[in-house]
Amino acid sequence: MPDFDVVGVGLNATDTLLIVPRFPPYAGKAPFEREVVSAGGQVASAMVACARLGLRTKYIGTIGDDERGDIQWESLQSTGINLDHVLRRKGCPNQSAYIIVDRTSGERTVFWARPDCLTLDPSEITPEQITCARLLHIDGHDTLAVARAAGIAHECGIPVTVDVDTIYHGFDGVLPFVDYLVASSEFPSAWTGRSDPFRALETLQEEYGMKVAAMTLGAHGALARAQGQYFYSPGYVVDCIDTTGAGDVFHGAFCYAVLQGMPMLEALEFSNAMAALNCTALGARAGIRGVAEIRALMARADRRSQADFADRAAASAAT
Repeated sequence: MPDFDVVGVGLNATDTLLIVPRFPPYAGKAPFEREVVSAGGQVASAMVACARLGLRTKYIGTIGDDERGDIQWESLQSTGINLDHVLRRKGCPNQSAYIIVDRTSGERTVFWARPDCLTLDPSEITPEQITCARLLHIDGHDTLAVARAAGIAHECGIPVTVDVDTIYHGFDGVLPFVDYLVASSEFPSAWTGRSDPFRALETLQEEYGMKVAAMTLGAHGALARAQGQYFYSPGYVVDCIDTTGAGDVFHGAFCYAVLQGMPMLEALEFSNAMAALNCTALGARAGIRGVAEIRALMARADRRSQADFADRAAASAAT
């Protein structure tokens, strides 16, 4: 039996959140109410979510040796995640994000920077780091390194999930190894040139042969294509404080759902619920909850549906 349920290869970041009464107009000026520094980042936060759900979890990535790197390192150490192959880069600042959170809606605007000295090289990924787990989760940033990790997993029959929010140079070398693509709402159309999200997901799935091609839709939930049909799960309505990290937590929940063998619609609903709960606290990981609280929200919460998505998905199930 593998030592871990899931291994993640990809980004982390240390965030500075500025909470403002409302986002100012262009070239405007506004006071902020509060400043919060917290740990975040796509794959690192997804792995924290996996660990909170009880999975045996390993994270592989690079962290700077500055104060912000220390914050990230200490945060990850507190989660019980295996960090044996996290690389501390000497003389290198950690990836940072400055996030403006609109208190009236909880929506955020992100400004980020990642120095080149944090780049993960393919030579720093070994087969043993990947084959020790039942599932691999990646993002798209260090494309050559994640392609190597995904190639190793694919060759060994280990399923690969990916979180991608923008087009990365060379990402076409990653997609053939992906089993579960869960992208941002913009990525499928940007990659395929198809404006219709349903057709864009279909094109991605048929071109690369992945089991699932899906996209997150923010407050409106998630859409996926699997087994020749579409599945749409509306978002859950919560008292939203901050949307930072919601997508990352969705991916952690989705990894858990895949390993649990959940049917596709249940997997989307479970992941939507975990992401929604994360929005009820300030910071990328502050609202991460366990299975019981997720199931409780799924049982009681109102939903925010996008009617045309729901109708088209239902029609595909009926054919």
